[in-house]
Amino acid sequence: MHQVAIRKNIIDRVVSRRGKFHLFDHLSPQHLALVVIDMQNTFLKPGGAVEVPMGRNIVSNINKLAENIRSKGGTIIWIAHANQDFGDSTDWSNFFDYFVSDDMKDKTIKGLRAGEEGQDFWHELDILSSDIKLTKNRYSALISGSSNLERYLRSNNLDTLLIAGTKTNVCCDATGRDAMMLDFKTVMVSDCLAALSDEEHLVTLETFIQQFGDVMSSDEVLRVLK
Repeated sequence: MHQVAIRKNIIDRVVSRRGKFHLFDHLSPQHLALVVIDMQNTFLKPGGAVEVPMGRNIVSNINKLAENIRSKGGTIIWIAHANQDFGDSTDWSNFFDYFVSDDMKDKTIKGLRAGEEGQDFWHELDILSSDIKLTKNRYSALISGSSNLERYLRSNNLDTLLIAGTKTNVCCDATGRDAMMLDFKTVMVSDCLAALSDEEHLVTLETFIQQFGDVMSSDEVLRVLK
């Protein structure tokens, strides 16, 4: 996992503005969901189309956190990214047409295509039949039309989200920011997140704790679960 810590000047800034560093002193497991994002083959398999190597290093932390949350009555939600083809186009043509070079386009589309092997969750994850599995087709699982995540949360009286998975600064950050905008209590779990570099991971968490939600390690999360 990333060996970084939020810098003292950021901590001082947060404490000066709101009187404490962490937003949440306690969390209720019965109203909480651990949302694990994009921990699937296309992101974790060596040589994958959109590989995030650090993602393999957070698997054990995610498994441990998920086990503890289940034991306390919390909900585990696994979210995979998948896009569909429509003839010569896809359901996210803006991304594939402009953000991916021509020589990478076919590989990336295949890696993110619904039904491909890349959509399978990484084999080392401890996923139970009682867990929830959802699919998204945008970075954020909470932007309109991307997935059924918000509907599931509202229907089951879940108002607190722990965000884990990859990448810290893309899909996890996008989902976490939208969660805050939709009035969910939101925590980025620092040692259950992975990016392509320590710098991207750290800057994302430092921005998030200032404006969008809390940042805690998995051990810190377990200490405030009541």
